[in-house]
Amino acid sequence: MRNLENTELCIIGLGYVGLPLAVEFGKYYPTLGFDISEKRVAELQQGWDHTLEVSRAELADAGQLSYSNEREDLRHANVYIVTVPTPIDEHRQPDLTPLIKASETLGKVIKPGDIVIYESTVYPGATEENCIPVIERMSGLKYNIDFFAGYSPERINPGDKEHRVTTIKKVTSGSTPEVAEYVDSLYRSIITAGTYKASSIRVAEAAKVIENTQRDLNIALINELAVIFSKLGIDTEEVLLAAGTKWNFLPFRPGLVGGHCIGVDPYYLTHKAQSVGYHPEIILAGRRLNDGMGAYVVGQLVKAMLKKRIHVDGARVLVMGLTFKENCPDIRNTKVVDILTELKEYGVAGDVFDPWVDVAEAQHEYGITPITAPVSGNYDAVILAVGHNEFKTMGATGIRQFCRPDSVIYDLKYLLDKNLVDIRF
Repeated sequence: MRNLENTELCIIGLGYVGLPLAVEFGKYYPTLGFDISEKRVAELQQGWDHTLEVSRAELADAGQLSYSNEREDLRHANVYIVTVPTPIDEHRQPDLTPLIKASETLGKVIKPGDIVIYESTVYPGATEENCIPVIERMSGLKYNIDFFAGYSPERINPGDKEHRVTTIKKVTSGSTPEVAEYVDSLYRSIITAGTYKASSIRVAEAAKVIENTQRDLNIALINELAVIFSKLGIDTEEVLLAAGTKWNFLPFRPGLVGGHCIGVDPYYLTHKAQSVGYHPEIILAGRRLNDGMGAYVVGQLVKAMLKKRIHVDGARVLVMGLTFKENCPDIRNTKVVDILTELKEYGVAGDVFDPWVDVAEAQHEYGITPITAPVSGNYDAVILAVGHNEFKTMGATGIRQFCRPDSVIYDLKYLLDKNLVDIRF
């Protein structure tokens, strides 16, 4: 097995996961960042990252990192790390298309002795049951004889400037004991928080998929409690603050569960469970509850509007925030879209305002055109859907200026004092 000094890396997929990883490796090893998007490669070559995960200075600091969208350039590497998306389809089934296409590409360039490491979130077994056979078929090489594999699940938190790729402990694994040790030492060379070497690729895959399944279920519980407390006339945040005085109470908050992980990963696990004859109940119940929160929010808003004698059909509502989380431009699987869809069902015109969002991307992904600035006195209601710092700075006075008299403000993120809004989640 090769030593680290001979390592030449290729990171496949330069999104929220791949680029920060490529930048860190590019400080120490010859590293090629590969992406099928010519636009993405061009912007990175010019020293700009539109996801805002990596600054110009950080890109410049990765002295051994280069970029390409040409498949032939991949041949120079001997270690490949795959960081492509793993979404779900319209039927909420795992969509391995990006992963399979990446494996097909690797199968055309891989050489004897090379190692392929997958970071994309999958169900247990996907790496060796779905991806490796593709590489074998395309290359004619034999797994664990001619080439080897590893799995080290991504732990990126978009928009988080404190928990970065190097400061989050990394799980690693390999297809043989020797490869596992090499993969672990490779990541250990850049991860200051340290690594944890799992006993097998399947264990590492399972560990990743339950991280977000656990969070999904905890948020589902709090969302259900919020519904109950609303019916009882109790403020949810006050209850959570009181309960949080106990040392082992988990600090979860209610909310919309979107993004590329929490709202997706549980479906990968349930898919695999069903394939072996087990029908998960708790996991899917949590998913159903969280997937229904957009409709719940709009239902609560409509009731509040009716109490103020606001005519719902034809009303205008300002939705503040489109990204799936605060202070981040990421709109993947954002559940704010569910709110907008539900508003249309009531005949309500919804405007979206989000200073973090790229308008062209929102149009392409969802057919939504965010406004550049809300018009004062134009709205019957405002929904604070995302907790951007810009919205916090506006405060209740700044947000009220967008409203008509006797309007409704629904604060989903506890940005404002409860006495200054009409509804809180």
